[in-house]
Amino acid sequence: MPIEQIKDVVDYGVIGLLFFLSFITFAYAIERVLFYRAVRLEDYKHKQALELDLSKRLATIASIGSNAPYIGLLGTVLAIILTFYIIGDQQDTIDPGEIMKHLALALKATAAGLVVAIPATVLYNALLTRVDTLLVKWEILQDEK
Repeated sequence: MPIEQIKDVVDYGVIGLLFFLSFITFAYAIERVLFYRAVRLEDYKHKQALELDLSKRLATIASIGSNAPYIGLLGTVLAIILTFYIIGDQQDTIDPGEIMKHLALALKATAAGLVVAIPATVLYNALLTRVDTLLVKWEILQDEK
């Protein structure tokens, strides 16, 4: 695989995938917030049915939050492999500037993974707290009946 193709895999493949996962995370989080605002607790007779509706898509957000750093790490490893390949290919004259560019690419992939993971984890925890609150409100509503 030529050097430029490896760079493209990291730039467009790994970072592109992370961007896509970030989009999915925010889209699902917005959908969940809108659903939680509109949910009518009195329409649910069974707590399990309410839990199922409230927890939809939360596992996806949690999975993205926990796996995004690994995807970023994959990009880092690929970029470091590229860097070592360049060092090995330029045995006579190693250009430090070229090496630094590729190491920066490796760090870019790691940072992108963290930029996706941190908000996804925060959103998941916030949404889970909202689910717990709605479930408690449902229980209070049932006790009042």
